[in-house]
Amino acid sequence: MSVVLTFLVNTIFNLIVGLIVARFLGPEEYGKFALAVAVMTFGQTLAFEWIRQSAVRFYSERTRREAPKIRATLDAAFSWGAVLFAPVALAFAFLGPQFALPRDLFALASAASIANGLFDYQTALVRARFDDRLYIRVIVTKNLLAMVVTTGAAWATGSAKAALVGGMTSLLGSLLIWRSALGDRGVRLKRSDPQLARHYAGYAAPIVAAVVLYQLIPLANRDLAAQLFGFAETGRFALAYDLGQRAVMAIGSALDVLLFQIAVRAHDIHGVETAKGQVARNIAIVFAVLAPACVGIWIVLPSIEVLIVPQAFRGPFAHFLGLMLPGLFSIGMAQFAINAIFQIARKTLPMIAAALAACIADPLFILVLPRGSDASSLALAQSLAFAVGLVVLIGFAQANAPQWPRVRDLALTLVACAGMAALAGPMRSLRPGLLLMLTQMFFAGSFYVLIVASFDVAGLRSAFVEKIAPLIARLSRKGGIFKIFLPLRLG
Repeated sequence: MSVVLTFLVNTIFNLIVGLIVARFLGPEEYGKFALAVAVMTFGQTLAFEWIRQSAVRFYSERTRREAPKIRATLDAAFSWGAVLFAPVALAFAFLGPQFALPRDLFALASAASIANGLFDYQTALVRARFDDRLYIRVIVTKNLLAMVVTTGAAWATGSAKAALVGGMTSLLGSLLIWRSALGDRGVRLKRSDPQLARHYAGYAAPIVAAVVLYQLIPLANRDLAAQLFGFAETGRFALAYDLGQRAVMAIGSALDVLLFQIAVRAHDIHGVETAKGQVARNIAIVFAVLAPACVGIWIVLPSIEVLIVPQAFRGPFAHFLGLMLPGLFSIGMAQFAINAIFQIARKTLPMIAAALAACIADPLFILVLPRGSDASSLALAQSLAFAVGLVVLIGFAQANAPQWPRVRDLALTLVACAGMAALAGPMRSLRPGLLLMLTQMFFAGSFYVLIVASFDVAGLRSAFVEKIAPLIARLSRKGGIFKIFLPLRLG
């Protein structure tokens, strides 16, 4: 649970840093910054995501002790990846085709890909061996540095370049501070196994290809928004997507870091059928958490905009994010629920086909949808494309003979989400603010918790009781807070 809490805290910090940077940079410069971050993420995924995925799947506390060549192979793969990626990326930045992003900022974003890739790889290793304390320390250090360095650079210069350098500094600074704890004793690059690296690359390549294809959609749409409507519109478009995506991905990642590892462990100990059953339960849990989260974001969106979004971004922010939410839910379900079916079976090629379908759908929707004076058509096309990808992925999963979650759990989740929208949705027309948001959260959240508790949707009530019962028992044995309920002895 501490890892889940860390994920949520990390998301909050990322949201705060993103909002502060947007405030100091303004829509136009933030548009450049957001497009540079998209390029950075794309480059990182293309070059280093397969190493992170392999670490999550094949590295553990046991292999750390018994098979140090696994860590050596992963470290060597990252080192060689960085050496090869840097000159290729720089050559593409300065000699390749001209995009909306200036070439020097494109080159800086390419350098940031290596820093971000290294940070994600190192934290994936820590997560894979369930070292919660170290993971928390690394993440908290990064967030504190980002709060000071990244936002400070944006405030002092108003420059996208300075903010991007500040982000790199916070990532590398955190790794530098905890470098001794992050390493494994006795691991040397010369102990790496090229054949093992090829095996890992073969496992992860389809996963990475799918992620790359999915990332092409918002990257291309941002570049198109900059060309059609200018960097200021790109900034407003990007802030809506970035904040919504971070919220949805954080919820999914917090679940995934626990649920997928449980499925992997079930596969290793009990076999594929047990793992399939666990994946089915995981899908129900992700759906039961992600769906109400997206509905909840939609319900309180007007108040969120008034409370935290910089003035220059208001109006378009809520409009764009409202259009993007169905797509964000779709990509979250695909990545953190359905993908596990293929990962456990080690048959990940269908993930590429689904992502390719989304990539084909996006420009088709852009051509078909009427284009207005803003980027609304791009936001809607992006959302519909992600939904197409999810539908295609489910179709391929069905051909893989998986175990699916109970229809009862999915139906009850939909009923609960509809009830949330019916109770708190009409309040969106009232004056937005903190009081309204808290009221909406109370009514919508209470209704959803009532349904979950009454019908034990996706086993969430049972899991909660299983976790809280030992704590209550310990408090009861010690007296604890229950002493205040003991009757007073008179006379």
